[in-house]
Amino acid sequence: MYNYLDFEKPVQDLELKILELKKLAENGEAVDVADEITRLEKRSRDALRDLYKALTPWQKVQVARHSDRPHCVDYIKGLFSDFTPLAGDRNFGEDQAIVGGFARFRGEPVAILGQEKGSDTASRLKHNFGSVRPEGYRKAVRLMELADRFKIPLLTLVDTAGAYPGVGAEERGQAEAIARSTSACLALKVPSISVVIGEGGSGGAIAIATANRVYMLEHAIYSVISPEGAASILWRDTTRSKDAATNMKITAQDLLELKVIDAIIPEPMGGAQRAPETVIAATGDLIAKTMKDFAGANTDFREQRREKYLAMGRSL
Repeated sequence: MYNYLDFEKPVQDLELKILELKKLAENGEAVDVADEITRLEKRSRDALRDLYKALTPWQKVQVARHSDRPHCVDYIKGLFSDFTPLAGDRNFGEDQAIVGGFARFRGEPVAILGQEKGSDTASRLKHNFGSVRPEGYRKAVRLMELADRFKIPLLTLVDTAGAYPGVGAEERGQAEAIARSTSACLALKVPSISVVIGEGGSGGAIAIATANRVYMLEHAIYSVISPEGAASILWRDTTRSKDAATNMKITAQDLLELKVIDAIIPEPMGGAQRAPETVIAATGDLIAKTMKDFAGANTDFREQRREKYLAMGRSL
């Protein structure tokens, strides 16, 4: 059963009516309803298209957080072969909020890192809802260093509301771990590509997203803080999250205009959650094109990365 968002209620009513008519027809409890089903399906498609053509920033936040969107593990299964995960930071322990290892992408070796939120209660608890602890970022640094040593490109998939803010994480050096992970991204001699597939929240996202190319899905978000957190700080009122989302410029379209990201990956009508295979394939095609461009370029990737991020500051 599809999980509808609040603003999708007009579509929900139509689609539930369609399902009801189809069930009656299958059971032989209704006269020919094919024409009515066709009419309702067109109305449903039109309503869905109209909704998603005019999403507000707050609605995009809801779409980016949709529980049915494909997660990091779905992209790994759909795009990579021979995936060999690595575990542990060789210091404290394993953090399953971040998934990492080596794999092949269309025959070429790559290192892959990504935040995993989980898709049901058990997996969400296992992966800590995608909120990474210090040992997760130190695991990421370990993998980046291995990728650099063996001259293997790095791909990262970003989907987190932010780094884990618990007492234990702070005691183990959360801020330092995020800073070192960000520094490791910047220091890579190999090319790096990052894709924001859902939420790109705060330093928790930047720690693995400081790449040569940063892409976002059409309805993903990328921000220095969550809208709820911003509303709480600015107005001491979390009910103003909608205002915060609008003013913070967190959508892919805003960030492309600000040159924070390099391109937007289109999502199917109704969002990635309605056609995961389609958006995963589109993401793979863009990654393949970028890797081909990198392979043919005589580029100092560290210097290119340095110039990319310094240019953002100069343009303000």
